[in-house]
Amino acid sequence: MTGTTDTTDTTDTTDTTAAPAGALPPLAELAGFAALHAKALGLSRTELRQGLAAIRRDGTPEAWPRTWNRLADHHRRAGRPLHACRAHVLARFPYPADEHRRTAGELAVRAFDTWRLARGDIRRLELPLSGGRLTAWTAGLEPRAGRPLLLVMGGIISVKEQWAPFLAAARRLGVAVVVTEMPGVGENTHRYGSHSVEMIPELLDELGAANCAAGVQLVALSFAGQLALSAAAEDPRITAVHTVGAPTDGVFRDPALWATLPQTTTATLAHLTRREPTLAQKELTALALDEDTLARVRTPVRYVASRRDEIIPRREWERLAEHLPDFTWVEFDDVHGSPAHLTDTRLWLLHGVLDTLGDRRARALAALLALRGR
Repeated sequence: MTGTTDTTDTTDTTDTTAAPAGALPPLAELAGFAALHAKALGLSRTELRQGLAAIRRDGTPEAWPRTWNRLADHHRRAGRPLHACRAHVLARFPYPADEHRRTAGELAVRAFDTWRLARGDIRRLELPLSGGRLTAWTAGLEPRAGRPLLLVMGGIISVKEQWAPFLAAARRLGVAVVVTEMPGVGENTHRYGSHSVEMIPELLDELGAANCAAGVQLVALSFAGQLALSAAAEDPRITAVHTVGAPTDGVFRDPALWATLPQTTTATLAHLTRREPTLAQKELTALALDEDTLARVRTPVRYVASRRDEIIPRREWERLAEHLPDFTWVEFDDVHGSPAHLTDTRLWLLHGVLDTLGDRRARALAALLALRGR
């Protein structure tokens, strides 16, 4: 395995390229998406409510990052670096379009670094890939241990620091965990585009045969799910894909559907591709997965779908059910990411991982999910 491990100097960090898109989405849209984001991060309802109220009272463009960075400072002074990290992550939401948000992203990495160094079992990994530098946090990555590998990647907004629970659970799950980011997100300096399908196979090459020998499961959310499915079609090292609301067709190919997407989504995609939104849509057309590609995905695919998804139409997962040989999905009556069903989504993903591993705990989780479903 090449690259630099356990690097503590994190001053050269996040999101160095400014978005070509214009103004950020309106506050009402940002607040709606942030509710999902904050819940996934673990911010309390009180913190979210008070923060949004302060932002509305302030009314200036800097109010968003300033308010959440202030909350982060409160947690940092109280000795809660992981809480501080989460608040900084919300401050950079949805992407670092200005200096305040870029600074918030850097502070999130530093706060996470403080937390993980205190634990002692999480390492930093930097890998120079062909399209740019990829940075990851790892736990249990010891080739001699022969553990299965769990590669975790969030979507177009999620930075790797959000996945601390996966890293903390590595030993209990009996796996090695690597958490990283989509191209253009956080510390990933790749530009998102048609070439991005090469990133996951290149990452596995760099991790080395020994780390992948026991199989690689991908937990890849939203747009990262497309990259995971594309990689699974070609790479025999991948033994399962677990995803939530992954686009595979319409969002990439259909300009009419693109026109209905939230401004937060199109502005963020423009930032990641370093293109204007209309040019971003044209370039990303190449990422649509055709039927031949889907037919080559022979590994189990587990999918969480949202019936009222404002980004992913129902036809997306129906098409996957028609063409993937081993496809199971669960539907929640919810919007993109199923924010009202976050616990069930996490349990369902965990069940899929344990089931693929042949872990006996998967049976107990299945019973719990059935009980919650009733």
